[in-house]
Amino acid sequence: MIKGLDRQFCVGPLTVNVYETRELLGSNAAREAAGYIQETIRNRGKARVIFAAADSQLDMVANLTAMPGIDWNSVEAFHMDEYVGLSTSHPGSFGGWLKHNVVDKVHPAKVHYLAGDARNIGAECRRYAELLSSAPIDVCFLGIGENGHIGFNDPHEADFSDLHVVKVVTLDERCRLQQVREGHWPNLSRVPTAGITITCPALVNATHIVCCVPGPQKAEAVRNALEGPLATVCPASLIRTHPDARLNLDLESASLLSRSDLV
Repeated sequence: MIKGLDRQFCVGPLTVNVYETRELLGSNAAREAAGYIQETIRNRGKARVIFAAADSQLDMVANLTAMPGIDWNSVEAFHMDEYVGLSTSHPGSFGGWLKHNVVDKVHPAKVHYLAGDARNIGAECRRYAELLSSAPIDVCFLGIGENGHIGFNDPHEADFSDLHVVKVVTLDERCRLQQVREGHWPNLSRVPTAGITITCPALVNATHIVCCVPGPQKAEAVRNALEGPLATVCPASLIRTHPDARLNLDLESASLLSRSDLV
């Protein structure tokens, strides 16, 4: 029995774990992710990991970076999105989030930041795409936005057959309002309207997906992802197709689901 696991079920190949609290979600997801990273390092000598930079990841990341037995000298880290116009030093930068919450704590061997303030954003997308495509991505840590996005792939920008690996997108109002509500920006007018993101198919191309989605504000998006159509109206629905993905919820984010399967 996994500590704090309220129920577990599958939607297609996707395994859904519902934990009693967000803290238990974070600790269990980190333990599972550590196993993936350690196994990959044993088998290939290194692990390449994409991090979602979001409040939903804080419990998992805090547990993961405190966990013994991970050879961070064999880890190569990426983050999945950034605002256009922001440098890593900006307090609202997702690269800055990665640096503060992961890099400064465990010092991975390589860290690749998206340069939101690059003079040529198209060239920056191509540079990052080449880095991502140079070898397999072993673990992708995903969140789900209140509008159902993964990365900065909002519903109006998401493309499940996207030929790009990284692209520039416009951000919808609900996505931007979420950032205000979470305290990252003082008001909507200050939130950038464009971003760079790893695309939907590139995100789910990782060998393992660990998706952490706590909190009541995510309940609608979780329901749409699991019980709605497999469609870009909820980009997160795409994870239902992945052969080795785990969606980790707490009781609040799972509160609108019809499933009541017991462990």
